[in-house]
Amino acid sequence: MSVAIEPNNLGDLLKYETSNLYSREAVDVASGQNLKLGTVVGRVTETGLVKQFDPLATDGSEGIIGVLLEDCDASSGSKKALMLTREAILADHAVIWPSLTEEQEAAAIAQLESRGIIIRKGV
Repeated sequence: MSVAIEPNNLGDLLKYETSNLYSREAVDVASGQNLKLGTVVGRVTETGLVKQFDPLATDGSEGIIGVLLEDCDASSGSKKALMLTREAILADHAVIWPSLTEEQEAAAIAQLESRGIIIRKGV
């Protein structure tokens, strides 16, 4: 018997948010990326487009602005996506980080917490 494995859905990631009119924003994702639900993102200062958070970048994406609430395939051009930007609780297993050291992860979690986004283990 084969086992079906489903990708994460919004309920796997988002455990609590204040009013979605307050917690969410529509953003434009920079082209050349295929980002999944739960990807932590930053905003490129020059263009205002979002891309996956990169702690070593110097283009603005080293600062976390939120977490994507849907898959976004912007491989062939920038696309709109929905982002969680404030006042929520997320399940740690569904958050998608780039490769980080322990120190970088702690700093990134602190950035999310400063926005009111809390990462909970085992929820």
